[in-house]
Amino acid sequence: MAATAVENANNISRHFRIVDETDDYVVVDKPAFLLAHPTKPNGPATLWKELRELLAFEVANGGQVSIVNRLDRETSGLVLVAKTTAAARRFGLLMQQRRLKKEYFAIVWGWPNWETRVVEAPLDRQGKHQQSAIWLKQTIDPAGTAARTDFHADRRFNKSVPSGQNRFSLIRAVPLTGRTHQIRVHLASTGHPIVGDKIYGPDEQLYLRFIQTGWTPELERQLLLPRHALHSTKLALDSEIEWNSPLPVDLVDFMGAL
Repeated sequence: MAATAVENANNISRHFRIVDETDDYVVVDKPAFLLAHPTKPNGPATLWKELRELLAFEVANGGQVSIVNRLDRETSGLVLVAKTTAAARRFGLLMQQRRLKKEYFAIVWGWPNWETRVVEAPLDRQGKHQQSAIWLKQTIDPAGTAARTDFHADRRFNKSVPSGQNRFSLIRAVPLTGRTHQIRVHLASTGHPIVGDKIYGPDEQLYLRFIQTGWTPELERQLLLPRHALHSTKLALDSEIEWNSPLPVDLVDFMGAL
């Protein structure tokens, strides 16, 4: 089942959902496995490229496609995209002022012994402070940039898995800052990494093996999901407007009937 999700990733990416649209912005529900921006010429489909095609008329008449809250390739959920220079400037200012509110759902290993928890820990690229096989990997370090995430344990559930670990939780994460991999690092620091996380999960070597071999039954046995179980579920502009996205099918299926 997991292998099928990977095989169909390109097809899924072609069907992102438009949640809302005005003359200034468009909000889309991005599927997992869809890159936000191109990483190389003639590369795979990206949200930016597909939106430029979708908004070709606006772009031809002086508009733009400016992704405001960029999501990792494997993260699904809501993305706000500015269609004009003025809107991009406004949303950028709102983010600096922490007036663009974001909430995520994450499925993690284990049952936290807390209902709510605040993690306030600075983040920096790990390779700046110690040897790291993964260039982009982040770590908690006093020399890093301030970062805070508020967590709430929404549900705890059991699931039979090959490794024998059968306790999992659905966590609601509210990042007050927007650092690279912030939610993933902060959850891992609590002892409850996100299911499917190749970098901050059971062993970072799984990420390196994935790069070399692609998705394999052995990786599935250890990671359980072909992508990290993180979903952008809510965006809000102060008290002006709010957008919501339910958990996608792959994460609902993992949780099962609750």
